[in-house]
Amino acid sequence: MEHEHHDSCGCDVTPERVDMARRRLLAGAAAGAVSLGAASAQAATPEAKELYADPETPGLPQVDMEITPGRTALVVTDPQIDFLSEDGVTWGVVGESVTEQGTVDNIERLFVAAKAAGMPVFISPHYYYPHDHKWAFEGTLEKTMHAIGMFDRPGPLSLDGFQGSGADWMPQYKPYIEDGETVICSPHKVYSPAQNDLNLQLRKRGIDKVILAGMSANLCTQAHLYELLELGFEVAVVRDATAGAKVPEGDGYLAAIINFRMVANGVWWTDDAVERITRGV
Repeated sequence: MEHEHHDSCGCDVTPERVDMARRRLLAGAAAGAVSLGAASAQAATPEAKELYADPETPGLPQVDMEITPGRTALVVTDPQIDFLSEDGVTWGVVGESVTEQGTVDNIERLFVAAKAAGMPVFISPHYYYPHDHKWAFEGTLEKTMHAIGMFDRPGPLSLDGFQGSGADWMPQYKPYIEDGETVICSPHKVYSPAQNDLNLQLRKRGIDKVILAGMSANLCTQAHLYELLELGFEVAVVRDATAGAKVPEGDGYLAAIINFRMVANGVWWTDDAVERITRGV
């Protein structure tokens, strides 16, 4: 039965609450954030490259991952409007980072390269249904996502209102995601793929190496990295094909890039990733 949000439905997601939360997030949570449109996204800016540059003298062993055709896949987390479009509910906090890194275009470049090379592509999306709004407890950002109606759909069996909503794919990604070849996994619910079928889908295709990109850097992307590593995959993260929130509590992208350097099997720029995918090495 299709759920309709209203004041007495019990899930606390009335249109008024969602609208107020969106306005509050977009206007206030990212005080000082630069308002920049997604259409301006290109490669990572020189300023961003300098700000998040790797140390000149690394203190940790430097490792890398090789692409093995047939065993390597591109995995993209949450390539959705609510994260990557200026019309999305989180643009007020992630927009500056998305624009600095050129995230929107860089994800598309990875799609293009993977499809041209015949590399399998997997999407790990984020959806919330009405029953998810009845959880008895939430973490800080879970509470925020639920309050603003992020990634909301009317139910797991309905696509009503999906087209063009915050849960929908970025329009420029649709030719790659909806080509009948890309594997669209069941939704992850918090941050990691622990509760969806990404691991199963990868294993059933003989994949044990992952090129990881998508949103958001220190949340779902980082959580996917950790989970995949724990499951025995090699994972290289594409550092400028992700981005993070900038809030008074800190810079999510900086937090992520530090951890990527410490745990990933490779930390690549999109230029490097595209070249590697094209050459298959």
